[in-house]
Amino acid sequence: MAEFLLTREVAEMLRTPESTVRYWRHIGAGPLWIKVGRRVIYRRDDVLTWLVDRRSSDAAQRVRSSS
Repeated sequence: MAEFLLTREVAEMLRTPESTVRYWRHIGAGPLWIKVGRRVIYRRDDVLTWLVDRRSSDAAQRVRSSS
């Protein structure tokens, strides 16, 4: 069974303010999310996948900019 996180929990996990997680959601740059009624939840696996993908793209960007 998937583990779900609230925005507050994602922010704690990423050590960033909740407002930043909400902003990422607003501009479509953050982890995948699900709206259930009025509540927004995140699957833990989606947050971890988003982190891995972000790490890979950040590293590629550094390589391109140093060339």
